[in-house]
Amino acid sequence: MKNIHINYVEFKAKDLQKVKAFYSGVFGWTFTDYGPDYTAFSESGLEGGFEKTENDIVNGALIVLYHQDLEAIQQKVEQAGGTIAKNIFSFPGGRRFHFKDPSGNELAIWSDK
Repeated sequence: MKNIHINYVEFKAKDLQKVKAFYSGVFGWTFTDYGPDYTAFSESGLEGGFEKTENDIVNGALIVLYHQDLEAIQQKVEQAGGTIAKNIFSFPGGRRFHFKDPSGNELAIWSDK
């Protein structure tokens, strides 16, 4: 994987079973569940996932970049005027953090290291 390339996209969903049925039926995407609140998709051209939410979905897509050194890239984000929305946390398969760019767009950066 290359650093700072778009690597993954996440969407929000109220009902994971319905969203899986829709995208598999219409587009042929395949899914892998990671617990009751998350499902990853493939066969779409870009890998991604759906996170279950009870909240209203306003901007449902989260663009996820990859970087092998989260601490170093987080420091660069902050120095360039980005703000940290979620500090580095672990999840199955790696770690990541979320940030907002100067316009308020939220993105994430993950690492498997």
